[in-house]
Amino acid sequence: MNDMTQHPKVPHYLPTGQECALFETAQNNRLPLLLKGPTGCGKTRFVEHIAAKTGRKLYTVACHDDLSAADLIGRYLLKGGETEWVDGPLTRAVREGAICYLDEIVEARKDVTVVLHPLTDNRRTLMIDRTGEELRAPESFMLVASYNPGYQNILKRLKPSTRQRFLSISFDFPNAQIEAEVVAQESGIDGSRAAGLVRLGGAIRRLSGMDLEEGVSTRLLIYAATLINGGMSFDHAIEAAIIEPLSDDADIQLALRDLVATTFG
Repeated sequence: MNDMTQHPKVPHYLPTGQECALFETAQNNRLPLLLKGPTGCGKTRFVEHIAAKTGRKLYTVACHDDLSAADLIGRYLLKGGETEWVDGPLTRAVREGAICYLDEIVEARKDVTVVLHPLTDNRRTLMIDRTGEELRAPESFMLVASYNPGYQNILKRLKPSTRQRFLSISFDFPNAQIEAEVVAQESGIDGSRAAGLVRLGGAIRRLSGMDLEEGVSTRLLIYAATLINGGMSFDHAIEAAIIEPLSDDADIQLALRDLVATTFG
């Protein structure tokens, strides 16, 4: 569910705008930050990059339908015949003045956002009801969350009362030149083949009339490039990293294969 990381090496990230400056400003002014954008466009890598670059501890929580406030705050557990309180990742981040990153926050249960509200205003406090403890976040603590607006529906929607507590940055897939640099850097593939994969990615994203929930992500392009660089044939790499992950529908897969053939002649 959660991961605390201290990166010895700064993960590669190519800025596409003013996102790094805005993150720093938010941190300096103790303001929470919300990252919005499609899956696989670099939101998580951005947070990892900033955390490592600034030498900060990072607690990452992958939100899901069953994630409750207790999962974030902590709970009593039975150890050696006795009950012992164990902090959750949000509580540890507050105590240590770390960054807490809630990935896909819209997937979490409603009681999670209620817990976050006091941390996202001038109070900057976390109430642990089970122990009666009230934690005041140190200046170095920062709350970052992300979600994909394209997946929102009537049952899973980030309420305005929550969304308006955060500064926000919109992420999208980078332009072709930057995306090709990222694909080459992450996979080790040469620049010309990386550019070809990015052209394919752009062609897929421009498709209309197909039942694709979302276009191919930069992450999947990197996967394909990694397979190719590792010696797998181009066709098999594209099949495993792009066509199969994008759809289970045989007709859509056939259309994607035709697009691959058209793109690469």
